[in-house]
Amino acid sequence: MARTFTYSALIFLSALFIAPFLWTLITAVKSDAELVAYPPVFWPETWHWENFAIAWTKHPFNIFLQNSVIIVILSTIGQLFSSSLVAYGFARFRFPGRDAIFILLLATMMIPWDVKMIPLYMEFNYLGWINTLKPLIVPAWFGEAFFVFLLRQYIMTIPMEIDEAARMDGANAWQIYWRIHLPLMVPALVLVGTFHFMNAWNDYLGPLIYLNDQSKYTLTLGLALLKGLHNEADINSIAAITIILCGPPLALFFFAQRYIMDNALGSSVKG
Repeated sequence: MARTFTYSALIFLSALFIAPFLWTLITAVKSDAELVAYPPVFWPETWHWENFAIAWTKHPFNIFLQNSVIIVILSTIGQLFSSSLVAYGFARFRFPGRDAIFILLLATMMIPWDVKMIPLYMEFNYLGWINTLKPLIVPAWFGEAFFVFLLRQYIMTIPMEIDEAARMDGANAWQIYWRIHLPLMVPALVLVGTFHFMNAWNDYLGPLIYLNDQSKYTLTLGLALLKGLHNEADINSIAAITIILCGPPLALFFFAQRYIMDNALGSSVKG
């Protein structure tokens, strides 16, 4: 009885999460008449898959996709490298003020992005980075407090004897990080990479603030172009591009869900 109730609750909750995605997919393949029909038509008579191709050609989405891919790949690489390196330093090196600096780093997570938005814009404007992809890529190469914390906790679960054995074999600190800890951190790095990928891929406010030229737009800004200020929203196209936008994060999540469950709730709170 308890198992039946549990499974029923899980199926119900799953349906709640799947329903919006399913409704968006069905909306994307409806005809114009079915969109405005009353009572609403749930299941279209004919699935118009060509709506995806039509929506993709209404704006230069190929360029938007290219910009999004560049931002996501370069920023994810930078995030993985910088956060893991900083986490390794906090976990394995002892220096004056280490704990105080680490607490200060964690305290930055309490600062809302809205507070940092104007100073960051002024800084990037001074550097001449406005209307370029740099403000969306370069900051990731300096690490993020949450990811540093997560990776530090993961490293602290690795026995110190491994480092001592490597030093006896003549390895220096960089070699221990690069050849030992980095391979051992792969599960945690997958988790960090997944989180950052989703943040960068779905980011709307950052590109909206820093990008002015349409040739620099990302997919999220391209989606917003489908709804003008005075024109009626193109529901078919918005739904179609939304489904395309959801594809990569969903695929990545299904690939990395085992690491997300194991590491986010396990190794991140150890040590």
